[in-house]
Amino acid sequence: MAPVTGSSSPSVAEGAPRRHGLGSRVAALLVFGSSAAVLVVEIVALRLLAPYLGLTLETSTMVISIALTAIALGSWLGGRVADQVDPSRLLGPCLGLSGAVVALTPAVLRTTAEWAPAMLLLIASSTILVPGALLSAVTPIVTKLRLTTLAETGTVVGRLSGVGTAGAIFGTVFTGFVLVSRLPVSSILIGLGTLLVVGSALVQWRTRGWTGTPALALVVVAGGLATTVAPGGCDTETRYHCAQVVADPDRDTGRTLVLDGVRHSYVDTDDPTFLEFTYVRAIASVVDAAFPEGEPLTAHHLGGGGLTFPRYLAATRPGTRSLVSEIDSGVVRIDRGRLGPGARSGIDVRAEDGRLGLRRLDTGSRDLVVGDAFGGVSVPWHLTTVEALTDVRRVLDAEGLYVANLIDHGDLAFARAEAATLGEVFDHVVVLGEPTDLGLEPTAAPEGGNLVMIASDRAVDPRAVQEALDARQTGWTVTTGDGLTSWIGDAPVLTDDYAPVDQLLEPHSRQGGR
Repeated sequence: MAPVTGSSSPSVAEGAPRRHGLGSRVAALLVFGSSAAVLVVEIVALRLLAPYLGLTLETSTMVISIALTAIALGSWLGGRVADQVDPSRLLGPCLGLSGAVVALTPAVLRTTAEWAPAMLLLIASSTILVPGALLSAVTPIVTKLRLTTLAETGTVVGRLSGVGTAGAIFGTVFTGFVLVSRLPVSSILIGLGTLLVVGSALVQWRTRGWTGTPALALVVVAGGLATTVAPGGCDTETRYHCAQVVADPDRDTGRTLVLDGVRHSYVDTDDPTFLEFTYVRAIASVVDAAFPEGEPLTAHHLGGGGLTFPRYLAATRPGTRSLVSEIDSGVVRIDRGRLGPGARSGIDVRAEDGRLGLRRLDTGSRDLVVGDAFGGVSVPWHLTTVEALTDVRRVLDAEGLYVANLIDHGDLAFARAEAATLGEVFDHVVVLGEPTDLGLEPTAAPEGGNLVMIASDRAVDPRAVQEALDARQTGWTVTTGDGLTSWIGDAPVLTDDYAPVDQLLEPHSRQGGR
């Protein structure tokens, strides 16, 4: 065995020529940008799918799982292929193809939802999985190009892994705090697709010429043009919703606020006492039965929508002061610009989370709290718990009333759980709804839909409420006492530690709520 007379760092492959690869700055930029792009696609996909699948925990879980699958698959396959093919040949196609798919995504998803809804989940999964995997393959490919000796493996891999994580953080924060608040979803994806194709062109030019770039550029242009004619467009894309204001063909001044395909509010811009939706008439019936006619109230509203009920209170109870917590500032702008009440109506709207808005209110400062906040057709879970309702009770005066609207279907597991939770906090609970949903017609199965719940520390007169419901021709009925206890059964009490609202809700028709 010959003695060792010198030392040097071993090459990556014995006898292989030394590869100069990418410069460190270019490599870092590619890894940072591709990692950021994966998170942009993931976050925007949630918003793009919300009108069709709902903004629920299940939707979020599905999108996150697909994105993580794409990252794992792309990292594994990218590294494997980079060991078998010249890595410089892979970067351009990965960026370009992912850009083309991203740019086409809005048009493809909206068209699928309109014409082939049964295929929506498969197509949606593909539009996240394909670009996510291609972009995730960039990191191992770039790592392969940057590795020239085994001695620097730890440094190169560690640096690029850190850069990739930083890119993912940037993509998340920039999308959530900047892009979504300023640009439509389709514009974000088409813009990102364009950047990826431009990046592909630059990489191709640097390594292998311009082959394939014109074709990919045409795909991006086609994606932009297709999006302009694809179904499912919005009047306004807010931070949380695809929003539309739809005129009522049967009532000149009637307007419906549609958020993510669900009718959330109906407003008569000239007559705020006209209440179209049954659940709003039910809430009005409760308030009219519980408080003297015309008496001004101090009210807080969790959720604003089209401000239908605050407008009603302002018109029927002059001097009423309504404070509204509406989380979506875009909906607030729609209210003020196209649906909003006059400047002297006594309605103050704040763009804030309802739970946080409650915390700012003084103890015993409200006669009435109205719960009408929704994410899709689900009440946000953090507004349903013992802790949240305890805060509602705190801000109400001794004679105060909490009236809440919710939606449930099937065996009404969520509605029963919310009634049980209200019973843990308040002395008196009353539930209003269709007789079949409240078990008052035992031969008929519950159909589900809207229910209204009343909670207070003072007794609520169920007979007066029923008379008010009948006067408004709601067709609804009242249950309380032993009947309500039987209806609730063994439903769980919801807490901040345990509130599986999305799991308790049954599958529903996207058009059936509100």
